[in-house]
Amino acid sequence: MVATTFSADTPNLVTDIVRKDGVSGNWVWWAFLLTGMLTVFVYAKLWRRSEATTDLEFYELRYGGKPAAFLRAFRALYLGVFFNVVIMATVSLAAIKIGGIMLGLSPVETLLLASVVTVVYSSLGGLRGVLLTDFFQFFIAMAGSIGAAYYILDLPQIGSLNNLLTHPNVSDKLSLIPDFNDWNTVIPLLIMPLAIQWWATWYPGAEPGGGGYIAQRMLSAKDEKNAIGATLFFNIAHYAMRPWPWIIIALSSLIIFPQISDIQTAFPNIPADKLGDDLAYSAMLTFLPKGLIGLVLASLIAAVMSTLSTHLNWGSSYVVNDFYLRFLKPEATDKELVAVGRISTVLLMAMAAMLALYLSNALEAFNILLQIGAGTGLIFILRWFWWRINAYTEIYAMIISFAVAIFFEVINPRVEWVLIPENQAYLKLLYGVGITTVGWVLATFLTKPEKEEVLLSFYRKIRPASFGWKKLLDKYPAEKQEQGQLPMEIGLMLVGSVMIYSALFAVGYWIYDNTPYAMIATAITVAGGLFIIMSWKKMK
Repeated sequence: MVATTFSADTPNLVTDIVRKDGVSGNWVWWAFLLTGMLTVFVYAKLWRRSEATTDLEFYELRYGGKPAAFLRAFRALYLGVFFNVVIMATVSLAAIKIGGIMLGLSPVETLLLASVVTVVYSSLGGLRGVLLTDFFQFFIAMAGSIGAAYYILDLPQIGSLNNLLTHPNVSDKLSLIPDFNDWNTVIPLLIMPLAIQWWATWYPGAEPGGGGYIAQRMLSAKDEKNAIGATLFFNIAHYAMRPWPWIIIALSSLIIFPQISDIQTAFPNIPADKLGDDLAYSAMLTFLPKGLIGLVLASLIAAVMSTLSTHLNWGSSYVVNDFYLRFLKPEATDKELVAVGRISTVLLMAMAAMLALYLSNALEAFNILLQIGAGTGLIFILRWFWWRINAYTEIYAMIISFAVAIFFEVINPRVEWVLIPENQAYLKLLYGVGITTVGWVLATFLTKPEKEEVLLSFYRKIRPASFGWKKLLDKYPAEKQEQGQLPMEIGLMLVGSVMIYSALFAVGYWIYDNTPYAMIATAITVAGGLFIIMSWKKMK
């Protein structure tokens, strides 16, 4: 899980954010820890109980009839092909920028090399091959980023960590929390992510309620406790262990390449449409000495390959299991299914590579994906616990959220719509969440609920907390299997979130040499960890 989310475009994205909005700008993705911890303590065991092969099988467990079948087929293509290709294109864009700056390769040359190698081992090895390579690639990638940050601090232009932190280009970028005297910054960088974004939007790897390749990994765990433990470690590593080497390199880039024009001057061969703040990460790596630069380049290649391989395997699993086998040829042999999987792997990579040639920066793609998923997240949280949600809820939510995203990302910029004043682009997400949520709530109550036999079958298999199923269970009191765990699970989710945020802050404060705050944050981290360990045996 953590290797997959350690993509080559992730340090580029973090660099883009830090250069524009400072360290506190990372709350745009740090906020997703809340949904991550909700997945750990509430949803990991529910997914494991489903015993599905892919998360899309959920639709025909939870819903019934033709709407459920349509939803499964549509999501298989919508997520497995459309969304997946966009995500892989952003990863490929990062590969293009790394190849252009560090190896002098053209975009086409970079994509050919990255695509062919990844497609070969992904199509031959399947999920087991992806998991094994990801495991080793994570450690290579971490070693590379830590080594690069350590060396860059010793560059003559930087001098030391203290010189970096006191440099005028950097000193106003260090705060972990946005300046509350500037609400134009606080609202989009902190309040929107923490108050709305984490539960209301769908984003791959941070889906509310779990899903996608995170669910794929949980479903492959040997039991519920292993699914919970693996997902907990993923969130610790993803949010607390990884960000700081990237942040240090991003801050250092503000000294050596304070403007995008400085990057353009240093690397004139980079196409104009690929220039952006996210290029600064790769540009900084060119200062590394021989040997270390080889390790770092290998780590970035590992990051590209680990993410692409997971998405290729994930996408092809949707195409094969949830579309081809389910709807086109249920009698297909294993050999035929493997062949279809390999063909879809090649086609997905080809489409992603072509789209990558048209993208310009990672943050732009990140924001577009958030907008497309705006307003759908609450469904993925509630559908396990509220009997009234049906297949039409999800169908209408997808249609409305996509239409709103097209309006704001394609139509709105051309007509300069008055709904979005200058410097308030975050309102797009707010409108998207509001319009989509109202739409799917109305669709839920204007359409028939699922048949009782479908709902009871789902409830028996998954055994979720019963409070949202009360109306159904009042008719069938013998079916009630209340375990009284949900309040404790939500409590552990909050404790876990505080623990990991404290660990993230503790590392930052130790780096900043702010010893009192570092000690407080470290103590909170340890206390949270001990609380979770003591509570572990009580979880059912």
